[in-house]
Amino acid sequence: MSFLNLEEKKKTKQFLNNGYLILKVNELKSLRYITNCIEDSVKKELKKKKINLNEIHKEIDVEKLNEFRISIINNINKFKDLRYHYFNICRDILYTLVGNELMMQKNINLSIQLPNDSSSLLPVHSDVWSGDSPYEINMWLPLVNCYKTKSMYILKQRNFKNFEKKLKKLKNKNSSKIYNLIKNEIKWLKVDYGHFLIFNQVLPHGNIINIEKETRWSMNCRFKNIFSPYGDKKIGEFFLPITSRAMTEIGSNFRTPFE
Repeated sequence: MSFLNLEEKKKTKQFLNNGYLILKVNELKSLRYITNCIEDSVKKELKKKKINLNEIHKEIDVEKLNEFRISIINNINKFKDLRYHYFNICRDILYTLVGNELMMQKNINLSIQLPNDSSSLLPVHSDVWSGDSPYEINMWLPLVNCYKTKSMYILKQRNFKNFEKKLKKLKNKNSSKIYNLIKNEIKWLKVDYGHFLIFNQVLPHGNIINIEKETRWSMNCRFKNIFSPYGDKKIGEFFLPITSRAMTEIGSNFRTPFE
């Protein structure tokens, strides 16, 4: 018997059926904080007073993009409240889907994809293929409107079981062959600024060359329940606890006096 309320049951069913949810940001102060962190860091890096994230491709060459991106990541992760505001945006849905005792990735990732840039591709993959735990969930936050090839794709949940069967039979597995298995069964996600995506990272996902006329900016970060199994990425190295409860602290520090 489930004691979830009606809204929790509704969101849970949608997530299990689709493998993802696209939700409106209700914590607008947190979104503004994050956006300001990004914009201030970009202005500092480019030595500009005004910037338009959608048009950053007019300010930077592809050859310098990765260096630029790493610099921005290093800058934003110095903002002490960045992780809190990122979590705060998706707190309610995390409590519904994952639980209320959570681990959060230490550093938040940033993706920048210029138009027609083939150097920033993330070929089809499932995060669990590279050591992540299937108990993790990914929150993807756009900093601009993301649509079509300016966004990401994900395999539809209803096609996942069939995909696994095909993948087991596939010889000489590579990203190109895997993509060909799913290209007719993927969903391109439209996620506007002011919304966020939370998805099952077990499902194959990725992007292709951005053929739109604007630059894509998106952030992503993983969360998991403190007590769920870990993959290769451990506590302290990759994850830090953010909502540990009193009885967990008491229980973990307890030592029986009779031992």
